[in-house]
Amino acid sequence: MTIEHARAHALPKPWGVDDLRPWNNAIRDGNAIGEIWYERAEKSLTDPSLLLKLLFTSQPLSIQVHPDDAFAHSIGLPRGKSEVWYVLSAAPEAKIALGLKRRMTPQQLSAAVDDGSIADLVEWNAVSPGDVIYVPAGTIHAIGAGLVIAELQQRSDATFRLFDYARSRELHVERAIAVANAGPAEFRIQPKPISDERTLLVSCPHFTFEKINLPPNSGWRLEANRETWLLVLSGSARTAAFDVVAGDAVFAQSDVVPINTGTAGMSGLVAYTGDSPASQLLQRAKHPGETDASQPKAIQAPSLLARSEMLPAPTCMETTR
Repeated sequence: MTIEHARAHALPKPWGVDDLRPWNNAIRDGNAIGEIWYERAEKSLTDPSLLLKLLFTSQPLSIQVHPDDAFAHSIGLPRGKSEVWYVLSAAPEAKIALGLKRRMTPQQLSAAVDDGSIADLVEWNAVSPGDVIYVPAGTIHAIGAGLVIAELQQRSDATFRLFDYARSRELHVERAIAVANAGPAEFRIQPKPISDERTLLVSCPHFTFEKINLPPNSGWRLEANRETWLLVLSGSARTAAFDVVAGDAVFAQSDVVPINTGTAGMSGLVAYTGDSPASQLLQRAKHPGETDASQPKAIQAPSLLARSEMLPAPTCMETTR
């Protein structure tokens, strides 16, 4: 039985940004921050099967593709990587690439990588806050500049770069072509209401991703029967033994997370393992305030500096977008 206030790790990236507010106040030490990873409270604990993160982009990221589980197993990795993005903010011209403009053979894709025309063959789409983009394994994709994105993915290091805008980093063309679905892809996902408080964003074989909106001064029970992550997008709440505000994340498993919202309510993203929505994920508390003896109140945002860590970028391929 587990309920944890997740640790936020800030990772420097050349394509990152200097100001992470309102999501984080991590100390930058002169380095732009490109990613915030949410991890379990103690580093020694077993890694979850899902990874929740925030992405901050000031430059386009590499054009890349992820393998499925079968290919990942064939090269000695525990799993492949499918992922989903929820756009938190977007500059006026911000775009995301998903799939190609036309179907290509492996030979044509290889030639496009060699001459750099792959950058013009990917299908770029304008995005706005609230857009949901599902990126199943095998989909060629890239993220443009001017975006803040919440990403939920299978926890995997398996990323193969096809193009990197002359950054002189290693490409993984042979493997990328081997796993790529080299054609058009469905872009936006249409969210589906489950209840007044729950909206299904994506459900796939590896995870389910929802958005929740809880009214002010209300009590709830989040039933985390599976590995479950909650990322607060707005508002505030008291949950278990700690307060949460925008940019905070909670990890829970085989437990029930009590949630008492503040005067502004709370909205958030909930992700959990399993290929279908949990029928009893979110329930109202039997009596107002039963999960907290005190009356719900507005929660002041704590300093994020103490609970954020800036780490050097890991050496695995996944983090070098």
